[in-house]
Amino acid sequence: MTKKRFKTTKQSRFQAFERPSLRFSPNAWAKLRFLRDYGTTEVGGFGISSPDDLLYIEDVRLIQQACTSVSVVFDDAAVADFFDEQVDAGRRPEQFARLWLHTHPGDCPQPSLTDEETFSRVFGGTDWAVMFIVAAGGPTYCRIRFNVGPGCGTELDVAVDYDRPFAGTDFKVWEQEYWENVRCAAWALNDDPGDVLEPLPQLIGELDEWESIWDEGLGFGPVREAT
Repeated sequence: MTKKRFKTTKQSRFQAFERPSLRFSPNAWAKLRFLRDYGTTEVGGFGISSPDDLLYIEDVRLIQQACTSVSVVFDDAAVADFFDEQVDAGRRPEQFARLWLHTHPGDCPQPSLTDEETFSRVFGGTDWAVMFIVAAGGPTYCRIRFNVGPGCGTELDVAVDYDRPFAGTDFKVWEQEYWENVRCAAWALNDDPGDVLEPLPQLIGELDEWESIWDEGLGFGPVREAT
């Protein structure tokens, strides 16, 4: 009896090293699309990820913000309150403060100069972070960046994961969340300018203190520089 020979090709040797993907639960994806299309401005928020798979987004949360068609400005106090709420709920910082999501009302998902500056300034002090953009009509852009050691980054694929259980849509709840958090910049001009603040990078940097109380062995946990 002859043994079968399996030819190993270059493709088969490397096909296991596929580019990782950022995956959404169907509910999280439906919610993000609803929020994108509800108004005419950009909207932004954070992805809430699974504790054992930090690139799997289970929910999308808005923060109080002032928006235009080309920008999103988070309220500092609202960001701090959101972080405290998530920690009190037992979530690790990398579950709620590493996935920055926002929408583009146009059909181009490529990050603007403002997006890149915000990503570097606000998330540059974290071990890793993701910038995700979804534009009108569905095109997306997603990039992960590591800030330890020499630093590096790569684009990620984006997928909706239908293999896990998921609940139904809840448009009224999502609509309420939109109205509680999103203000058009034209409305914001009538308010005290002090009420509209840029997110403070130190708020995210302070999460390192919270991280120390958690184990770091789950899933895609923080990347530490080798010693």
